[in-house]
Amino acid sequence: MEKYDILEPDTFYHIYNRGNNKEDLFLEPENYLHFLKLIKTHLIEIADIYGYCLLKNHFHLVLKIKSKTELPEKYHNENRLSQPFSNLFNGYTKAINKRYEREGSLFRVRFKRERITDLNYLRNVIVYIHLNPVKHSFTKYYNTYLHSSFQSLISLKVTLLKREEVLELFGDLQNFIFVHQEYLKKGVFEDFE
Repeated sequence: MEKYDILEPDTFYHIYNRGNNKEDLFLEPENYLHFLKLIKTHLIEIADIYGYCLLKNHFHLVLKIKSKTELPEKYHNENRLSQPFSNLFNGYTKAINKRYEREGSLFRVRFKRERITDLNYLRNVIVYIHLNPVKHSFTKYYNTYLHSSFQSLISLKVTLLKREEVLELFGDLQNFIFVHQEYLKKGVFEDFE
């Protein structure tokens, strides 16, 4: 059985999973929106979202679990921090099963989580997830892909993402864009999965 990191307060994570039996997770545009709504419903209370990318058959989230002082008391026991994720994935599975008259689990396994241990690794993971649609040939242009956080991070529109913190990690907006372009030019797709 695979061992998973226990989610801890004030810690960054790369969260990801894919469809069970290589099934697609997102079958039509409304599915992507519903998944994002469930993230807002279940995760915003316990985590700050730094980036996401939803692909047809898998997803990536980059987030920071809030500090113990920011967390609601019911989550002060670290073993409870995975419950909102379970609620998200179970809620999404139930919606898909009902909508498409299917049964059983939608996701392959328990969600995977990789602790992000330093700021350089955090920057690399953010770029990696934004370039993921190109890596998997879902699009040629990561910057116009509709189901990632890239466009929200470079826009001025209101967002629940930690836009200022993300851009600060890269120095500024221009460098954020530049780093993505450079990674793409170099073909840097280090595999974080």
